[in-house]
Amino acid sequence: MDPPLSQSLHHSCPQRTIRMSSGRPRRSTSAQSRPRGGLWPNQRGPDVVIQLLDQALKAGLTAKYVMFDTWFSNPHQIVQISQRGLNVIAMVKKSSKITYEFEEKRMNVKQIFNACKKRRGRSRYLLSVPVKVGDPAKDGAQIDARIVCVRNRSNRKDWIALICTDMTIDENEIIRIYGKRWDIEVFFKTCKSFLKLGTEYHDLSYDALTAYTTFVFLRYMFMSVEKRDDEDDRTIGELFYYMVDELADITFITPFRSWWKPCSRV
Repeated sequence: MDPPLSQSLHHSCPQRTIRMSSGRPRRSTSAQSRPRGGLWPNQRGPDVVIQLLDQALKAGLTAKYVMFDTWFSNPHQIVQISQRGLNVIAMVKKSSKITYEFEEKRMNVKQIFNACKKRRGRSRYLLSVPVKVGDPAKDGAQIDARIVCVRNRSNRKDWIALICTDMTIDENEIIRIYGKRWDIEVFFKTCKSFLKLGTEYHDLSYDALTAYTTFVFLRYMFMSVEKRDDEDDRTIGELFYYMVDELADITFITPFRSWWKPCSRV
C-alpha cells in the first residue's frame, strides 16, 4: 500500500459551479492547490496528469517508471512523459484511431497483432514487437517503445497489450512491473468503500473539497504505515539486520568440512 503524493479535483459537468473562496493568502496551501487561470473544471484528464507529474518532479521526487491504464494511454501522453526523463509502462487502448509506426507503416495495435506470428506453448506473452510512438508533426518527437501482448486472465480468448519505453528490460520484467499497478486499484477501493470518499461529505467549495480529500488520504497513509509495521520485519530497525547476519546462509562446503575433520582423525 503506497501513500498518495498529490491529488487534483476535476469534473466535466458545465452545470456545476465550484465556489472559490476569496481573501486567501497566495502562499497558503489552499491557494497553491487551486488551478491556475481558473481552468480546473474544464481541464482534460491527461493534461492534469502532466501537471501533477511536473509538481512531483519539482518537489524532488523521482521515479523509474510511470504506469497507467488505457484511460491515459495515448502516444502524445507517452511522448510528453518520456521527454521528462521518465519511462512509461501502460496498457494500450485497442482503438483504430491510435496508431504506431511498425515496420515503416502506421498501424493500430489490432493490425500489429494480426500481422505478426504469435508465440505458442505456455509462454507468458503472445507477442513482443518494437514500435515507434508519436508523430513529430503532432507530438513534437518520436520515441522507441515495445508492445507486449499477453493473454487476458478473465478471458483466455482475449488479449491485452502493454507498452514500455524502456528498451533495456525484457518482456517478463515488463509484465511483472505492470502488475504492481494493482495497488492503485486497491487504493481507490479502500478510499471509496472503507474511507467513504465521495459519500461522507458533500460541498461545492473547492477549498472544503480539497481539505476533505486530503484528510481521507491521510487516513489511508496511517493505515499503510500500520499495515507495514505488522507485516514487514524490516520496520523493527537495526535488530532486523543483526538477525540477518546471525542467520546467514552457510556455504555448501561448510557441512563437508565439519564432517571431514572427525573422519580424518579416525
